[in-house]
Amino acid sequence: MNKGKILKEKRKSPIILLKNLLFYHWRSLLLILMGLYLPLQVVEILAVKIWHNEGGFPWDVPILMAIHSTANPRLDFIAVVLTKWGSFWTALPVLSAITILFLRKRRWRTLAYILTTAVGNLIINRTGKELMHRVRPQLWVSKAPEFDYAFPSGHAMTSMTLVAILLILTWHRPWRWLVLTVGSLYLLVIAWTRLYLGVHFPSDILVGWMVALAWAIGVSLIIKPNVHRHTAVNSTIKTGTTLLPEEKQLSKH
Repeated sequence: MNKGKILKEKRKSPIILLKNLLFYHWRSLLLILMGLYLPLQVVEILAVKIWHNEGGFPWDVPILMAIHSTANPRLDFIAVVLTKWGSFWTALPVLSAITILFLRKRRWRTLAYILTTAVGNLIINRTGKELMHRVRPQLWVSKAPEFDYAFPSGHAMTSMTLVAILLILTWHRPWRWLVLTVGSLYLLVIAWTRLYLGVHFPSDILVGWMVALAWAIGVSLIIKPNVHRHTAVNSTIKTGTTLLPEEKQLSKH
């Protein structure tokens, strides 16, 4: 009788473990699904299609032509100016200022996260361009021509990386919704400038976003930039991984 109960419990144990996993870690699992799996699936589908057909998708050219139909000298000037805000050289001062801030606070995890995500973004983008060799659209003469490969969009990856870093670092702060709102507007503006100037197909932009988002979230799950030691009166809470030394930060509860 006892053996029967033991065998029954052993049979149930995988189900119980699965239920516990879903109950206690559903937020992390949802983040992995939405932030890693789905973006990478989008990248895989688009990349395979473009690999076999450089012309891309049926909706690439119509979207570009629809945006180009609104062209006028004033928008030309606006697009040329705004598109510079999505380049690496514009994001670099912002990331440098954030890096210096956390360096002074000795937030080593956060510092490692920013550097790893930013440098990885550059490496992934350059590698993707060299592997895919997708030429840029040649539908009209651009006001700000580009001469390297198009896929994935460097501006889309840089802008998404910057927004993702800021959002992840402020996720537990009250102003995270402001970061999300302003960041989303920033992403759309930069994407519009690249399409308006005719230097990218829409699929270049979409893949750039998805790759950068998956990379930023993936690195955050490994390094855990927001994990630190809280020291309060009569209480000390220690959490973290063994990847990097513990950080110290005073906080009042």
